[in-house]
Amino acid sequence: MGACLASDRITVDGQYVGHMYRETTNDPMDSGWRFLAGDEAQEYCDNSGNFGLFAVNTIANYDRSIIPLLDIEAPCAFVRDGAGSEFRAVTPITEC
Repeated sequence: MGACLASDRITVDGQYVGHMYRETTNDPMDSGWRFLAGDEAQEYCDNSGNFGLFAVNTIANYDRSIIPLLDIEAPCAFVRDGAGSEFRAVTPITEC
């Protein structure tokens, strides 16, 4: 599926995906997906060291509940209120 950006809150701290959005991209290797736990403060987001580049499949292994949404075209965005709750569509954003 390509690459994505994910917050260390997911990949290091073990939080579930709470906010995911997909941007339009011209890079064929970039899926456009961005994954956040949803509790990242702006200061946290401003530090690029808090994010990593991963295969989308890697993030799906951390949180399988994202899988049904991965084929939705950009731009799109989804949030949920906690692990186990359903994602709901929201207005797409373009940054953390």
